[in-house]
Amino acid sequence: MAPASVTDPVPVPALDRIRVGSAPDSWGVWFADDPGQVPWDRFLDEVAEAGYPWIELGPYGYLPTDPARLTDELARRGLNVSAGTVFTALHRGPSVWEATWEHVGRVAALTRATGARHLVVIPSFWRDDRTAEILEPPELTTGQWAHLTQGMERLGRRVKETYGLDIVVHPHADTHIDTRTHVERFLDATDADLVGLCLDTGHYAYCGGDSVRLIETYGERIGYLHLKQVDPEILAEVVAGGVPFGPAVRRGVMCEPPSGVPALEPVLVAAQKLGVDLFAIVEQDMYPCAPDKPLPIAVRTRSFLRSCGA
Repeated sequence: MAPASVTDPVPVPALDRIRVGSAPDSWGVWFADDPGQVPWDRFLDEVAEAGYPWIELGPYGYLPTDPARLTDELARRGLNVSAGTVFTALHRGPSVWEATWEHVGRVAALTRATGARHLVVIPSFWRDDRTAEILEPPELTTGQWAHLTQGMERLGRRVKETYGLDIVVHPHADTHIDTRTHVERFLDATDADLVGLCLDTGHYAYCGGDSVRLIETYGERIGYLHLKQVDPEILAEVVAGGVPFGPAVRRGVMCEPPSGVPALEPVLVAAQKLGVDLFAIVEQDMYPCAPDKPLPIAVRTRSFLRSCGA
């Protein structure tokens, strides 16, 4: 019999349906070309060093856009791509379709060339993420909601038919798909066969949502995860002061796990229970940041996720 002072370890759930990765966002990368950001080759070196086998492409043009060169750079580091990312403004109606498809097509082609199967679609911001200038009303009209939902279905169908990719729409702070009410309205109005959801735990908490509840309620729509946390004290100040998302990030509202909310282990366990393979890509918004800051955080975050069973 073991001594009384020895206790059995608490079993860690086997999250064998969750594939963990990271993204340029966790290295402070928001733009394709910004001399203050970590260079792309350093990002690739460090994300591999931190122990993440999967990455996202980040803003189009940050990583090499020549498929052969990109594939070679990834292979040399043992990295794979989980998704590309596009921004859209489909709520503005048919007049933006051609420009939207031109942008989406470039990103989707590169995404497919890397072997990835997902395209993360982020709605356009209603206020500028650099200047915080208000560009549009934060609430859509009934007609704009129809443009948004019908446009996303059209995009999902076209992307699937042309590139064999699934789109996953990313609720995001300072966009028109942000709060629980907006997210549920969007999901209820779109076809599950054409439009999935990328649940970003940090953005959803930032906007007052409960990630576990969303997974349990709309589990069949969850096609992808972004893992991040918010600092509840800074978030309270941001909400009280009406601070835009960009300045809120500079204040440190998105924080290193496991110091913020939501708790990520219950989210991962709820996602595991869906019984499907899901990517869970770490994204800790911290633009701008010192170039030596991301790697130690990435290493600690990977260790924390392993402790959760991922």
